[in-house]
Amino acid sequence: MGPIKGANGIDNWEQAWNDQLTAYLYHLAIERNLARNSVDAYRRDLLAYRKFAQASGRALDQRSTVVAFLAEEQRLGRRGTTVERRLCALRSYFGFCLDAADAEAANPTEGLEVSRGPRSLPTVLSVADVERLLAACEGPTLFDLRDRAMLEVLYGAGLRVSELLGLEVNDWWRDPPRVRSVGKGGKERYVPIGRAAEAALARYMDEGRPRLLAGAAHGVIFVNYRGHPMTRQGFWKVLKQRAELAGLNTAVYPHALRHSFATHLLENGADLRSVQEMLGHQDIATTEIYTHVDRRRIRPIYDRAHPRA
Repeated sequence: MGPIKGANGIDNWEQAWNDQLTAYLYHLAIERNLARNSVDAYRRDLLAYRKFAQASGRALDQRSTVVAFLAEEQRLGRRGTTVERRLCALRSYFGFCLDAADAEAANPTEGLEVSRGPRSLPTVLSVADVERLLAACEGPTLFDLRDRAMLEVLYGAGLRVSELLGLEVNDWWRDPPRVRSVGKGGKERYVPIGRAAEAALARYMDEGRPRLLAGAAHGVIFVNYRGHPMTRQGFWKVLKQRAELAGLNTAVYPHALRHSFATHLLENGADLRSVQEMLGHQDIATTEIYTHVDRRRIRPIYDRAHPRA
């Protein structure tokens, strides 16, 4: 299959692969405008495939190599979603190579499918646990103000962590309270925030952020003790500390607050389409996972409410 050798006639397959991988990742980042984390995921999946092919002495562009790779991933106990993602990465990559070389050969992934297996339900905090987590941020320090605002906005708007940490001053409106989020693929959406999140954010912006900035000149809302934009690692550390202070037994991770946002909305009567729009999901099937979480809670509600339960 021509693409692996490259359009410029390179005979060294390793150099050709490196050149084409670089071009492909550039295509994802610039032409398709994918987020950095998504591009990194594609890179990891393709490098895993290359490592397998190299170790087994197989040709990179053969369907049998792809099939063997996927089988090995399953044998190693990879999650079905992980194997499916790697197949998608290979399908996209080979398609790009074929288009770039204007080749008519078949994509070696054509017709291949993998079973993702049973879909695991997301971790969802109860309303009481969310309240305990937020209460663990109460205090007079600048970090208390910042952490309360971060968690209130994360839960209040159902943002991804990258979206939260990417918020800038011009992304926040007070009337009516809402934030503009830039999600996957650079897609913008406007999400309302409630009174509690608005109050916490306003207090942090008025009293906390100016002092934490210490003269730094940038528009990012949430900053660390040096006035630099908060990193994902820094946020993880904050969340872990606050969860420990709250005495939560459930493992709390950033996306759990996004899951909780969606689940609590649906439990209280929000329609699925509205939740999909607020989460920024392209496909409503992604949002439907939260209806399964909601159904899981039906039994205890029935047991409490039905006279003959």
